[in-house]
Amino acid sequence: MAKQHVKMTVNGKEVEALADPRTLLIHFLREDLKITGPHIGCETSHCGACTVDIDGKSVKSCTMFVGQAHGADITTVEGLVNADGSLGVIQEMFREHHGLQCGYCTPGMITRAHRLLQENPTPTEEDIRFGMAGNLCRCTGYQNIVKAVAHAADALNAQKEAAE
Repeated sequence: MAKQHVKMTVNGKEVEALADPRTLLIHFLREDLKITGPHIGCETSHCGACTVDIDGKSVKSCTMFVGQAHGADITTVEGLVNADGSLGVIQEMFREHHGLQCGYCTPGMITRAHRLLQENPTPTEEDIRFGMAGNLCRCTGYQNIVKAVAHAADALNAQKEAAE
């Protein structure tokens, strides 16, 4: 199939490229754009290691073709850092509360946690567990991931209150 022109915003930057429209978005991000935060896991949408935020929704980028992302606004874990390049709140809470171990699932977990906290800024533990259920971790046992997301919610809400 002939390559097609694709245009999208990735982590706040406009991107244009020629790509086979059937290329999986995860491969386009990693191989063409050199954005390696999202990881390739199962390539069947089960693990969530490739989770990115597309137009305000969590999407497993191994289930979407780059042609389908034309015109989209995409945020990866790299786009969640602070303007000065330091860790964003959710990233910092994962570090501080040991919400990672080997780190393979972490970019997808953090990106999913970002969307979860956009959708529900004051989640209960049950909300967090349900909201994160599509992202698998083989190392942590999830306790510290849940704790990290809960602390991130508290920190983000405190920031919001201080700004008001």
